[in-house]
Amino acid sequence: MKYELGKRVWRFHGGLKLRHWKQIALQAPPEFAGVPSSLTLSLVHRGRVSDPVVGEGDRVLQGQCIAQSIDSSPRIHAPWSGTVRTIRAQPLIGYQEPQPAIVIDTDEADTESVGMDALDWQSASREALLERCSDAGIVGLGGALFPTDRKLRGQQKIDLLIINGAECEPYIACDESLMRSDPERVVLGSRIAARLCEAATTVIAIEDQMGAVQTGLSAAVKDTGIEVFKVPTIYPEGGERQLIQVLTGEEVPSGGLPQDLGIVCLNVATVAALADAVVEGRPLTRRTVTVTGHGVSHPLNVHALIGTPARFLIDKAGGYTENVRRIVMGGPMMGVPLRDDDQCISSATNCLLALVESDIVRSVPELPCIRCMECVRVCPAQLMPQLLFTEITNKNWETVEGLSLADCIECGCCAYACPSQIPLVDYYRHGKSALRLRELESARADKARKRHEARDQRLAREEQEAQRVLERKESMSKSDAIRAAVERAKKKKQDSDEA
Repeated sequence: MKYELGKRVWRFHGGLKLRHWKQIALQAPPEFAGVPSSLTLSLVHRGRVSDPVVGEGDRVLQGQCIAQSIDSSPRIHAPWSGTVRTIRAQPLIGYQEPQPAIVIDTDEADTESVGMDALDWQSASREALLERCSDAGIVGLGGALFPTDRKLRGQQKIDLLIINGAECEPYIACDESLMRSDPERVVLGSRIAARLCEAATTVIAIEDQMGAVQTGLSAAVKDTGIEVFKVPTIYPEGGERQLIQVLTGEEVPSGGLPQDLGIVCLNVATVAALADAVVEGRPLTRRTVTVTGHGVSHPLNVHALIGTPARFLIDKAGGYTENVRRIVMGGPMMGVPLRDDDQCISSATNCLLALVESDIVRSVPELPCIRCMECVRVCPAQLMPQLLFTEITNKNWETVEGLSLADCIECGCCAYACPSQIPLVDYYRHGKSALRLRELESARADKARKRHEARDQRLAREEQEAQRVLERKESMSKSDAIRAAVERAKKKKQDSDEA
């Protein structure tokens, strides 16, 4: 066995000890949030757009596939039965401009549904399980949204499967709520994933403050061969690379993947959705969401249909308090502020956080960098944030690329620790966008160059062919002239002989 866990707990570089507010949303088990009057389902996934397979005015059933793609985009299913109102650009979380989406007006009465046949995960073939994962539209619910079937396909006989329950961001408690309320479902999904990977070792990693979770999971993993490990509560330990380092002492190489170390890491909500798809034949149409913060009356966790408006879930939490100032999708460190609460949740939405005035850091002028190195001390990716900031500001993109900007996980530790109040993560996001644009422009220029070279080669070939044709014509003309001269000479001689 390559990885012998439990002998010691390692540490990743940097990180922060943050005050957690998870308990305010964990007073009761999660419940179904209910059905809003309409659902808005994004057709955009990791920059690609899926193709609708329904039209405006069509009636759809719960669980019916309504969009799919021939590339890496997952299938999208109707979370509830109803009628397709429109298929057009809508305001979506995380995008400045409206993006393609399907809006469904839901049935108010009893719903109709379609589903897939249940599979016996122990006897079904690996290919059948992967196909079910793809058909159900299962993606990474830890935030990356990478299609799970693609992540598992080809990853056989791995050394270690890590089920990530180390939910490190303050306030967010959806994974902890899931593990508390339904540990058997999490363990079942973990066993299915372990079979797909043929994992030598499978562990479920939780934070050391999750006592109630450990009790439930420990009972659920009995006689399964799966182990439950507690890791220190340090932000951002829930990051895939940081959690791998804590458990194994190994670092995922820059530009590499956990698979390079013989490791696969999946979120607890992802494996629970995998269990639903395989055992119950239910596609990914809902997820657990934490609705919390001092800006809502009764923080809680809910099972919400994907596409539900944020306001609907806020109302489920008792509505806003009088001093609410901002609503964020995600946690306070990595969350995205919402323009309004009419925007709808997606598969990536793990939390709606309502902040009050005292929660918000006052906007102050950005001061010059004083080279205090606090950002370097807390950076979990072991980058040089102050150098990245300088080079991005100066637009030295080749140097920026050489400083491994792509390894930045945008956790916000550097900005949190910066005494000059520099919004470093905003600079890094701008830098990543600039590098992607340069890469795109380079690819376009390379394509144009190849097209130009191909044109030059084609013109050269056409010119050579034309020259050969001309030479053949000239050669034929000379031959004809010679033959004509010979014929004239013969005729002249013949005429002379007759005379």
